[in-house]
Amino acid sequence: MQHPRKILILGGTTEARQLAGRLADRRELDIVLSLAGRTVDPVRQPVPVRSGGFGGAEGLARHLQAEDIELLVDATHPYAAQISKNAAAAAASTGVPLIALRRPAWQPVEGDRWTEVEDADSAVAALGLAPRRVFLALGRQEIAAFETAPQHDYLIRSVDPVEPPLGVPSAEYILARGPFPEAAERALLEEHRIDVIVAKNSGGSATYGKIAAARTLGIEVILFRRPEPPAAQTAEDVDGAVAAIDHWLAGASERGV
Repeated sequence: MQHPRKILILGGTTEARQLAGRLADRRELDIVLSLAGRTVDPVRQPVPVRSGGFGGAEGLARHLQAEDIELLVDATHPYAAQISKNAAAAAASTGVPLIALRRPAWQPVEGDRWTEVEDADSAVAALGLAPRRVFLALGRQEIAAFETAPQHDYLIRSVDPVEPPLGVPSAEYILARGPFPEAAERALLEEHRIDVIVAKNSGGSATYGKIAAARTLGIEVILFRRPEPPAAQTAEDVDGAVAAIDHWLAGASERGV
């Protein structure tokens, strides 16, 4: 009997967990899901989990070889640009096939009031000097930049507590994990009288509720532009990723490897 094919999924997204769940019971596959380890209390995963970094592209390449990984799946967040670059470089240097699960970015529709910026500093500048009520829907790494604009009132939502808290006079914190339905997001925006949302163009449906709610309420949204991903065979959703893995598996069987 042929040995199970070893697949490493670089995760941290809902799609990574869903993909792992779709593959978990397949005896011909040996799946490990790798998480960066930044979330204090991560969601339970359906396959064995490896937590922590690899040490850049070279470290990932060594891991692929040491663990005899036969397929690498990059299902990281669209803004995890360095990890995706490391994955592409490690796959190229080791000859391990790479499939990237990349959800499409949101596209503006009629009624959206979007301002696109490059990074957190640009977002701070886009807020302007006049005091505003700002909903920060960002990771903990980006929030610190807003200390340079203490005139605003901030509502900050994150999975883990923001430590240390933002050094501004007015900041309220919400701990929550998506998905966030549109109706709940609209109620949140109205309750806190939000003037502007700052977020990433993450794509997908789990966090789109705030974008749709902002459109309904006429609220401005400042969005970080997506980094340009490295070239790779790409699937836009979990079904596409499963199909790509099945195609790879069939090809590997035909080649007798």
